[in-house]
Amino acid sequence: MASHRKPRQHPLASLTGGGSRRARTARTAATLALAGAATATGLDGTAQAAPRPTPAQVKDRVDALYQEAEVATQHYNGAKESADTAREELSRLQDEAARRTRRLNAARAELGTLATSQYRSGGIDPTVRLLLSADPQRYLDGAAVLERTGSHQATAVAGYARRLGSVRQIRQRAEDTVERLADTEARLKKHRVTIVHKLDAAEQLLSRLTAEQRQRMASRGGARNGPDRSRTDRGTDRGDGPSGVPGGARAAAAAAQAPSPRAARAVSFAYGALGKPYVWGATGPSGYDCSGLTQAAWKAGGVALPRTTYTQISSGPRISRSQLAPGDLVFFYSGISHVGLYVGNGQMIHAPHPGAPVRLAPIDQMPFAAATRPA
Repeated sequence: MASHRKPRQHPLASLTGGGSRRARTARTAATLALAGAATATGLDGTAQAAPRPTPAQVKDRVDALYQEAEVATQHYNGAKESADTAREELSRLQDEAARRTRRLNAARAELGTLATSQYRSGGIDPTVRLLLSADPQRYLDGAAVLERTGSHQATAVAGYARRLGSVRQIRQRAEDTVERLADTEARLKKHRVTIVHKLDAAEQLLSRLTAEQRQRMASRGGARNGPDRSRTDRGTDRGDGPSGVPGGARAAAAAAQAPSPRAARAVSFAYGALGKPYVWGATGPSGYDCSGLTQAAWKAGGVALPRTTYTQISSGPRISRSQLAPGDLVFFYSGISHVGLYVGNGQMIHAPHPGAPVRLAPIDQMPFAAATRPA
């Protein structure tokens, strides 16, 4: 019977017209063409590779990645602030629920004493029996039962009803807060992943440059330059300017020009933070991100700023660029994603990005968006 079986076809036979000579010839030609293409790629792989980016292209892309990471950082800061507030509220609600529950239990115990007294005197009043049942809400829905109680008992029952309602209200608020906190923590995780991804991508791009190229990029300055910087630039981080004026003297001069004592203290704080590392999400004292630095500086001046660039811009009246004075907050980019503290002479102190510590920089290095003077 095996001799009557239909011969097996090659899997490609149905696509090439069966096992005909023409089909076999077509398959052979296609195979040779693919092999030739593969050989050509193997012999000259560089012809297919993408051209190596120039240092200028790397810098542009790194700058963009840092800005995108900073946008995500501000969203992270806002979500973290909301999460911290929710945690504090939840803790307060839990404490309040515990206190009210203790009062509820005390009221319940008082009713139990009344019930025992009534039982000894011939039975339990229907009101108390209903209240001590498995479903106290049935009692709360029947206000008419209070008419069948004595004055003291009515007061006790009403107190229990009031406390039961307040405990339920607090517990519901706590449950709502738990849900809000869970949603906020999910947003925190999302923003954290975005930040890490952007910063890793920037570091990979920078790693393609030679040490000399990275040094040249750093020597040109800029708010978005790479992590390797010259000795002279590190001196600037300490507040020593190109003129050699000591940082302490520059800080004192800038503080003296501030429009208020609070602004002067903020400026002095910012000078004291020069050289500290950028750490996203940090508010000091060992590291800062951009809005964390300005918040800490003005806190030293006695003013509580909100956490993010998006909220700090509304912390005081808007100031035009020509009106800038030491202590004013200067914001950059159309999305208001970066902030620095103005210190006079067209300069600011800011926390640029990872790898670049808190430093002095011209405000012209980034697209100026707005300025405000905290009140």
